[in-house]
Amino acid sequence: MEDGFSLEHATVGIIGLGLMGGSLALALKGKCARIVGFDSHHPTLELALSKGIIDHALPHPQPLSRWEREIDLLILASPVPAILDILRHLQRTNYQLPITILDLGSTKRGIVQAMSKLPANFDPLGGHPICGKEKLGLENAEPSLYQNAPFILTPLERTSQRAIRLAKQLIAAIGARPIEMTAEEHDRVLAATSHLPFLLSSALTHATPKEFAPLIGPGFRSASRLAGTPSHMMLGVLESNRDNILNALQTFRASLDEIESALKNEDYTRLEDFLHHSRAAYHSLTDH
Repeated sequence: MEDGFSLEHATVGIIGLGLMGGSLALALKGKCARIVGFDSHHPTLELALSKGIIDHALPHPQPLSRWEREIDLLILASPVPAILDILRHLQRTNYQLPITILDLGSTKRGIVQAMSKLPANFDPLGGHPICGKEKLGLENAEPSLYQNAPFILTPLERTSQRAIRLAKQLIAAIGARPIEMTAEEHDRVLAATSHLPFLLSSALTHATPKEFAPLIGPGFRSASRLAGTPSHMMLGVLESNRDNILNALQTFRASLDEIESALKNEDYTRLEDFLHHSRAAYHSLTDH
């Protein structure tokens, strides 16, 4: 393999064994030499070991260990604030061996900026797989989570081609599809396609009286599903992408105002035209 790297013979370290990290470990089983899992929650480490999801378990945070010195690819699969904390810790480390780092954070600008401050022996690359579900934790991990999912890569100026090839080997192994873009473009797009839907789902459930629960059907359930995501997992995302999310909210509010205006004025021709174009947009966005 070019540059002497083959995923088949590599040691992959994963910091964070929740839904994303655990699913990644499951998807990589048998496709790399060994998987070292890091987590601050000891029961999670014990569960991962007992189920054979990882080969070795280490608490996190901790000083660099023997296994970290043997890791070819270190993946940060924690929430955005935790990823930033890890990167700040690595900025201060005296660790000298070369190591490639890939993160799975839901926003990219702050993470890429923090990665740019890492010592020269680190070869960092931003990443974000577009997949997941509202039920988190290792107990909900599944090996097919990444299958056919877009996996965005946001290289830094300092990112080597070797790191990109390494990441693409991993992405191919888990059945995802690599897409390269800038961190700025990623955050602008995801504000509309991921972060805004979470907020809309939350607003819908917040505005619905509890006594309506017996009459809730599949439409409400599908529209409100994302509100089931724990707030601590999303707060760092909303904070780190605040400007783009505010712009997405303004765009959405304009559409909502158009619907409200048509209803107030009993302009059902205008409303039908709006809904017709919305249906066409839905198929354009999702039929691929």
